[in-house]
Amino acid sequence: MGVLNVLGIESSCDDTAIAVVQDGRHLVSQAVASSAKIHARYGGVVPEVAAREHTMAILPVLEETLERSRISLSAIDAIAVTEGPGLLGALLIGVTFAKALGMGLGIPVVGVHHLEAHLYANALIEPIAFPALGLLVSGGHTTIVLWQGHGRLDVLGETRDDAAGEAFDKGARALGLPYPGGPQIERLARTARVEPRLRLPLANLGPESLDFSFSGLKTATREMVVAYPDRPGDIAWALEDAVVRALVKTMTRALTRHPVHELYLAGGVSANTALREQMSLLAARHAVRLHIPPVELCTDNAAMVAALGYYRLEAGHRMDMGASPRTNYPLGR
Repeated sequence: MGVLNVLGIESSCDDTAIAVVQDGRHLVSQAVASSAKIHARYGGVVPEVAAREHTMAILPVLEETLERSRISLSAIDAIAVTEGPGLLGALLIGVTFAKALGMGLGIPVVGVHHLEAHLYANALIEPIAFPALGLLVSGGHTTIVLWQGHGRLDVLGETRDDAAGEAFDKGARALGLPYPGGPQIERLARTARVEPRLRLPLANLGPESLDFSFSGLKTATREMVVAYPDRPGDIAWALEDAVVRALVKTMTRALTRHPVHELYLAGGVSANTALREQMSLLAARHAVRLHIPPVELCTDNAAMVAALGYYRLEAGHRMDMGASPRTNYPLGR
């Protein structure tokens, strides 16, 4: 059997991304057009603006990806596209483009779940080992899954309100930092003094819960900004510390309850250095192997979409040409 070239298309939020991946494992090329600077003017993503930017960027991004890959469009065997969740207008651009391209080329199109795709960024480094626990941390989601095979995920816990990345964005706004907030908080936190440390409280959801809650950090951070106006670095450190502690504390509970040998981290927040360090220590304590994608594959990208798409195609999945994007798209079996 020959190599299967899958073209991945990602347009769920503010990045227009396209990639070519072979056999779900080998990234051939990728290109991204980000509209983050435009959204930064508004302090967050504006859905209508995102859709407009995707419309203008998607064809040039495709051309750039193919040029980098040195693979012609006729050599593409299948297309994988983010079907949801995400912004409706943004998803619609990617899904419509994928279906039109697939029909024109006479090749199959498969839709994938955005969060599940983030886990498959790890497949581009080495084959996925099952069973495993996965922690998905991004601007819109914070979820723990038990991952027992391709297409076999059970949600064990998730955020009850704000996501971890959303806590960073809102904390950054309180500190007067630009969007997106995660990288800004991490940079500012490095300037914090060692002593005395400022600390933010964690939500108490009960000793058995595998859920998260980060909405209280928004209010607590704003109050801290008022109380300590001359200590922005210390406040940024306190926010980062609180988010990381909450993630590690809950993952410790998950590993105790579900003893596996593999732990996968994914999503934009997994690029955070403090989280990577603390998760490495957690993995060592529990004698599990920790897998984290390189930073460039942590944020939204099309390589992860193509990687997951390969396995969905292998399982016989195909997108109905009359299908619409799925903004409400539960993760799981």
